[in-house]
Amino acid sequence: MLTFWASIKTYALAERLFPITHSTNGEGNAFRHALWNCLILMYCCKISSPEKSLKWTKEITDIHENIFPNAPLQRKMDLHNNKVGREYFMSLLPGIHRQFFETTFFVDKLLELAKEIKNLENLSQEFGFELIKIE
Repeated sequence: MLTFWASIKTYALAERLFPITHSTNGEGNAFRHALWNCLILMYCCKISSPEKSLKWTKEITDIHENIFPNAPLQRKMDLHNNKVGREYFMSLLPGIHRQFFETTFFVDKLLELAKEIKNLENLSQEFGFELIKIE
């Protein structure tokens, strides 16, 4: 149920902030994937351990990519942006008690990453802590 709620909140926020690109392969889509992972973790950490929440978030977002398969380049983009969201949440965890997280904690940083987004052009490219898109 918490994952479902995180999905609804993510979609609504991405639709508001990126009305054109959240459903394409652009900045909005990258933002949406990263935020989705942050919010699933945020809600799940309120009732479970961060370790279990991290495992669940990876599993459920990977399952989503398997159930709704994309072309290989799109899949790589989505999986990478999901990972960025999980890494960002976990990087904040030592400084904030998990019960006090709010959606606003993630938005500014993810918007900043979306402004500096990198282009994924082939499957051999590797990226670090940055959002990626397909032109």
